[in-house]
Amino acid sequence: MELDQRKLSILRAIIDEYIMSANPVGSKALSQRGDLGWSSATIRNEMSELEDLGYLEQPHTSAGRIPSDKAYRLYVDSMMQRAKLTPNEISFMQSYCSRKVSGVESVMRETARALSKLTKLPAFALLPQLSASRIQHVQLVPLSDGRALLVLVNKAGVAKNMVVRVPRGVSSSELAAMSEMITDCVKDCPMNKVCERLLCGMGDVLSDRREYLTGILDAISSGTNIDAHLVELVGATSMLQYPEYSDVDKARSFLAKVEEKDAFYELLNKASEMEFTISIGGENTTDGLQDCSIVTASYKIGGTPVGSFGVIGPTRMDYGKVVSVLDYMRLSLGDILMSMIKEE
Repeated sequence: MELDQRKLSILRAIIDEYIMSANPVGSKALSQRGDLGWSSATIRNEMSELEDLGYLEQPHTSAGRIPSDKAYRLYVDSMMQRAKLTPNEISFMQSYCSRKVSGVESVMRETARALSKLTKLPAFALLPQLSASRIQHVQLVPLSDGRALLVLVNKAGVAKNMVVRVPRGVSSSELAAMSEMITDCVKDCPMNKVCERLLCGMGDVLSDRREYLTGILDAISSGTNIDAHLVELVGATSMLQYPEYSDVDKARSFLAKVEEKDAFYELLNKASEMEFTISIGGENTTDGLQDCSIVTASYKIGGTPVGSFGVIGPTRMDYGKVVSVLDYMRLSLGDILMSMIKEE
């Protein structure tokens, strides 16, 4: 059933009130708002119908109602407006962006810390996962007799460097020719499919140069699997400030779950393919998180999605504010990582 404008207005008012107060919302309180203009009795009738339709729930025998997961989904999909960030919030994020840190792990840790401070929610960030990014160029650079540096450059401009064994006495020109052959074979191939592509496309060519193929395959196999399942998690205890987690057992269960980073790795790895994701309550498939909402945003390096970050909180989180913060941070993070690559 499609909701008419009055029901939508009342539902939105309930959601806004509940996000702010965490208290069940009653018809009398809504009727006193200056922006609705309906009597308490009219609003009460509409609330009853919204409850029958699954958009509201009555947590106990009080007259107040709270939004359901279904209501939040409707709100996020068609009612939510992104919050305008305040000058102080923008200044804070700009100071984060200008902060000098060394190493990608430090950048991601600071990103999670900044997100947690701004949203007052637990935040997590996935380090760049480059194994599925596509190859742009391959180069073999001579080092010493019997060794060469294999450089894999993806389309984001990020390079992976690996030392490989090559036949002794091989010339620089032969290495250059081999680099060109390999590039032709694997260009635009995902890094985690390079070995398969080389075996299929160059097995015959390299049959008399088995040392090339074996060394290159071994190096690529180990090099493209080093994308550690690293998730930076910051501010887990900030959930304890919300009345939904005032129960000690519930709080303890939540903290234990978020410390299991494997679940967040899988979630963030999938989320890297999408600009934003918002999963609400029961939409979450991870056990123990069905009464939370998780909002993620992906970030890019040179136009290539390489990772994601996000926050987790009560289903009554301020979605408009959270999405605005994540959007600003994802663009900033891409610029920071690109600058680091250029400096290297």
